[in-house]
Amino acid sequence: MIMSLGPYASFIVTSYAAAALVVVVLIGWIALDYRSQTQRLRELEERGITRRSGRNATDL
Repeated sequence: MIMSLGPYASFIVTSYAAAALVVVVLIGWIALDYRSQTQRLRELEERGITRRSGRNATDL
């Protein structure tokens, strides 16, 4: 089923393509940031620095 978008077809297609590109870039950025943050946490834990959220209230 092919839909006719009328005289604004190029604008509509370009808008959807731009929105899709933004979503793909954001997903990539989040994935790269996640890898970076997990690497930083791993390095800190190797140096003996732990997260406060990993402790219990009785560990204080």
